[in-house]
Amino acid sequence: MNRLEELIERGERLLAQLEAAMPAALANDWDAIAYRWQPAQAGLLGRAPGQLVPVRDPHRIALADLLNIEAQKSALAQNTRQFLAGLPANNALLWGSRGTGKSSLVKALLNEYAGRGLRVIEVDKAHLVELQDIVAPLRERPERYVIYTDDLSFEADDPGYKALKAILDGSLAVPPENVLIYATSNRRHLMPEFMRENREARVVDGELHQGETTEEKISLSERFGLWLSFYPFSQDDYLRIVRHWTRQLAPEGVPAPDEKHAIQFATQRGSRSGRVARQFAADWVGRHALGDD
Repeated sequence: MNRLEELIERGERLLAQLEAAMPAALANDWDAIAYRWQPAQAGLLGRAPGQLVPVRDPHRIALADLLNIEAQKSALAQNTRQFLAGLPANNALLWGSRGTGKSSLVKALLNEYAGRGLRVIEVDKAHLVELQDIVAPLRERPERYVIYTDDLSFEADDPGYKALKAILDGSLAVPPENVLIYATSNRRHLMPEFMRENREARVVDGELHQGETTEEKISLSERFGLWLSFYPFSQDDYLRIVRHWTRQLAPEGVPAPDEKHAIQFATQRGSRSGRVARQFAADWVGRHALGDD
């Protein structure tokens, strides 16, 4: 073997080793009901494509576990049923106070309607720039997909902002009819709002016109056809949720929750939310079941 042939053989062995070490461009697994988007990654031999990674153990929360948000549950469930039936339906923005059931509602709808073909794909805000790549393989699928982004918000120069605007209602390409976007956020307009922006507003013929900065911020949230607002719970609502989760979690023999302790628990966290109510119930049930009360 001459020197050239030896170099070629060594090069081929090295390439084989590199290819084996790289993540494979696997075909998407279509048997799951929930997925996370794994973004494209740079490799030694080029850029490995992004792919849908199945969530093997989705959160099994039920719609009946979500209390004090009946109107929001009804509206989003109705929208989802329309979507599953192939009828017109809207992208949805769930915004409001933390811990009030926004993300849990999306998870509960998946559990309720997975048997009717609903699938959910969780996409991190940082990966929204890849939305076109995410939805491309979904066009020919028989299932109905909700692209789910939790805790969505943007800064002024965030590239995901324009990508989301485009796929909602701004691109020449028509979004797939079997794809909707459900997003949750603590902000109604998804971007920070500053006092100085109020100075841009002006009155024309007695009508108030917002400044360009405010209009730009509103333009994204307005592309969601369904807005659902979530508000802080009253003390009675909070205690009702505490009792519900205690019944759900407690084995036989665990006493009913003490309301005074439940209120103190919420006060320490500065929130009377459904999330805090479940955290208290878990603490209460765990302590009493273990005998450390």
